[in-house]
Amino acid sequence: MTAMGAVLVDGPKAVGKTRTAEQFGRTILRMDVDQAARAALEIAPEQLFMNPTPIVFDEWQETPQLWNLVRRAVDDHDGKGLYVLTGSSQPRDDAQLHSGAGRIARLQMRPMSLFETGHSTGEVSLRRLLDGDAPIGSASGLELADLLEQIVIGGWPDLLDAHGREASLWLRDYLRTVAEVDVPGLGPRRNPANIERLLAALGRATATPLNLSSLADDVGGSRGRIASETLTNYLDALTRLMLIEPIEAWRPHMRSRTRLRAAPIHHFVDPSLGTAALGIGTDDLRRDLNAAGLHFESLVMRDLRVYGQPLGATLSSWRDSQTGLEVDAVFELPDGRWAGIEVKLGESAVDAAAESLLRMSAKIDQARHGQPVALIVLTGGRYVYKRPDGVCVVPITALGP
Repeated sequence: MTAMGAVLVDGPKAVGKTRTAEQFGRTILRMDVDQAARAALEIAPEQLFMNPTPIVFDEWQETPQLWNLVRRAVDDHDGKGLYVLTGSSQPRDDAQLHSGAGRIARLQMRPMSLFETGHSTGEVSLRRLLDGDAPIGSASGLELADLLEQIVIGGWPDLLDAHGREASLWLRDYLRTVAEVDVPGLGPRRNPANIERLLAALGRATATPLNLSSLADDVGGSRGRIASETLTNYLDALTRLMLIEPIEAWRPHMRSRTRLRAAPIHHFVDPSLGTAALGIGTDDLRRDLNAAGLHFESLVMRDLRVYGQPLGATLSSWRDSQTGLEVDAVFELPDGRWAGIEVKLGESAVDAAAESLLRMSAKIDQARHGQPVALIVLTGGRYVYKRPDGVCVVPITALGP
């Protein structure tokens, strides 16, 4: 807000966009329910911009014409931080929506990280790890059962004091609204039962490459596979609602003719959506630690995205298609520095994870990409240390920005 005339804050419903924006706004206009504001927008839109600034236009996408009006108002009025737009879905691409470059900054808001909810000490700074510092600090002492419960509860502000059972009820209602109201509201009529089956299928596919053919079978159910165009429309709707965030494949220059996987890895914006879609809780995860490991990976990716956002970092995945060697995440900074990250729920798997990171690093053409600034294994364990081979081991309950 100190640099730009307007700021767009977007993200899925219930992450706290409105509550956050209200702390900075002098005028709050809720465009989804304020009929007077909507009428003024149609008849005399200039009146909306006569209110004391900063003006918050909440759920602005309900009235997409606001975008161009805000862009024009930034041009016509001197000052920074005049307008804040918040939204929980993205409007369809429209040639009438001009670029907001240089006028409207974008801030993506996600569910809260473990550090924000108070379940990580944050003593091991990701920024400092990327600067080459050795990891020093301690974990929060969260036991495995408590960590699994945080997967089920997620980082939703409304669930900060909830237990697993209450959170599951809240999240099931959240997903029911997605299937019955939000997705159908984005365009042509969509079958809520199909959407619920899609969400469950995506829950099973957490932390794996998406197989569109299998998804089409799962969504169609007993009626048979749904059309690929229909599946694409469903996935597009979930993307516009900012509920899914796949991790694209990293395609660096290699020292050999290694063939790299191009398919993205599927993740929900919060791991709790996957467990809620499957109807499973903490006890179910404890009985199936392999599945728990995949949902734990999704939790870690959420936190890495949150901590990496102020650094301008991008998150990618890497897999050698010929050998099957893979690394869960490549953390890349705007200046070209990069780090390899493996995620393991149990500390007993650290040796194998470290070996994967070292082998992957050896395959990258470092003459073009430079050496990794850090190789990191993020765990659900207790201990923070740097191994003799240089790999850093950090519990997710010790990591912070």
